[in-house]
Amino acid sequence: MEKAILSGNEAIARGAFEAGIRVASAYPGTPSTEILENVVNYPTIDASWAPNEKVALEVCIGASFGGARALATMKHVGLNVAADPLFTLSYIGVRGGLVLVVADDPEMHSSQDEQDSRNYAKFAKVPMLEPADSEEARLFTRLAFDISERFDTPVLLRSNTRISHGKSIVNLHDPVEGLPEPCIVRDPAKLVMLPANARRRHPLVEKRIVDLEAWACEQSFNRIEEGEGDVGIITAGISYQYAREIFPKAPLLKLGMVYPLPKDLIREFAARFKTLYVIEELDPFLEEAIRAMGISVIGKEIFPICGEFTPGRVEAAVTGKEPAAAYSCSEDLPGRPPNMCPGCSHRGVFYTLKQLGAFVTGDIGCYTLGALPPISAMDSCVCMGAGISNATGLAKVLPASERPKVVGVMGDSTFLHTGVNSLMDLVYNQSTATILILDNRATGMTGRQDNPSTGYTLMGDPTHVVDIEALCRSVGVKHVQVIDPYDIDLVREVLQTEMARPEPSVIIARRTCMLERRGGAERRPPLAVDPEKCVSCRACLKVGCPAIEWERTADGKGKAVINALLCVGCGLCQQTCKFDAMGESRGK
Repeated sequence: MEKAILSGNEAIARGAFEAGIRVASAYPGTPSTEILENVVNYPTIDASWAPNEKVALEVCIGASFGGARALATMKHVGLNVAADPLFTLSYIGVRGGLVLVVADDPEMHSSQDEQDSRNYAKFAKVPMLEPADSEEARLFTRLAFDISERFDTPVLLRSNTRISHGKSIVNLHDPVEGLPEPCIVRDPAKLVMLPANARRRHPLVEKRIVDLEAWACEQSFNRIEEGEGDVGIITAGISYQYAREIFPKAPLLKLGMVYPLPKDLIREFAARFKTLYVIEELDPFLEEAIRAMGISVIGKEIFPICGEFTPGRVEAAVTGKEPAAAYSCSEDLPGRPPNMCPGCSHRGVFYTLKQLGAFVTGDIGCYTLGALPPISAMDSCVCMGAGISNATGLAKVLPASERPKVVGVMGDSTFLHTGVNSLMDLVYNQSTATILILDNRATGMTGRQDNPSTGYTLMGDPTHVVDIEALCRSVGVKHVQVIDPYDIDLVREVLQTEMARPEPSVIIARRTCMLERRGGAERRPPLAVDPEKCVSCRACLKVGCPAIEWERTADGKGKAVINALLCVGCGLCQQTCKFDAMGESRGK
């Protein structure tokens, strides 16, 4: 048997290939992004980026209706967007197996919240598997398609940051053979969820959960690991790894299916112990279900409900000792907050918005970094698409004198994700906010993936480019301007004009991301600081560019210095310096 060391995301992609899927669709979101980026390595699969997670799931539902196996992937907040079709699909069921992978982000390494997606499985009444390493990620993905077709249900597979990005040994298998060829089968009683049909389907959903619960008790993915002592542990997913590391000899019930729970197996295990711990990240999902069965357990009264676990945190919770530091350093190092890249086209826009005193309703993407010092020019950030909607609502309630300050900001990918609907609402309901679309021709924050405005598909094929200007005009925006965000004077002039306009307007700040994969970004010669002209005013530091450094001088004032290895010559610092101290490098 061939083996490989794969991340959880790579292993999920492999498992989907081995399961014989025909279609995969997703919207990129950390920590799930790399699943689809690895699915493209298997040419038998039609893999695509969707404008948002709802569309991704609906594409896969269509493929399933045709009898093909399909995979949708997203991060936890993406499941909020896809919840609408998921809940109805639970009633409809499947033809070809359908698996939805959702990657949670405990500790919020790259997210605005750390919701526990296991609650969706219970809410939508669909089964959920949770792997504990990369091999289980492969195996459970493959198994999920069999479960989907056997029980006529979509299946959720829950990953998280550690599973998605951690690596372990995986056994590689050949893809399944003999799956039926896709075809049209008309079955409106099953596929058309009119109320009368839905009423007939609901009892089947409830029976399915009962059947799954009984079946799960007999499956090896839910297993009792024997050990020593009268203390037992119930756990699942990545928490299993921490529990096994800290308590290597403890008897343990490892759950591979976290919904529905194998209740008879849990009762059998629990009856053997005086003390029972439930070790799980985030919500007391297992704990509450087990307590509802009349079983006494120790859970969130000692284990944290916020953040991700570590072996040290698990040990400290049980022993009462302080967890050992993950690392130590003899020096008091300064913080290293995230920052926009050198040459980022968003930097000058936010710098100008701050100068103009705008109240910026922001959104999710690279430009969210505009909220951080020294720029500090974003005042709200809720979710994808809210940058425009929040501006609409704010402009409705402010006095006329304050309304011109409201500017809604989002990127091109976010605009196509859910911002279009928000813009329609703004125009339709006659709000007066100014909207800024920061078009860097990429879904930047998650790794510069393509989207419908970049001109390329996930497979790298050229495709139609969405005309964002025409799209804005089509929903009724009369004033649409495209500007170069590197031209600070132009940015300021256009912003002042449009912010004063008593009707909706859209400004599109367009410049290709400096890290764009196909080399489309313009990189200019690096700049340098003339020390004779630099007066130590520190104005250039206010743009927050990583290429600008501060060098100590004998007089104690210091001087600005540009790191030529980082500078891309965007000219922003040159435009903000009033003493003409910034210029092209002369090779020194």
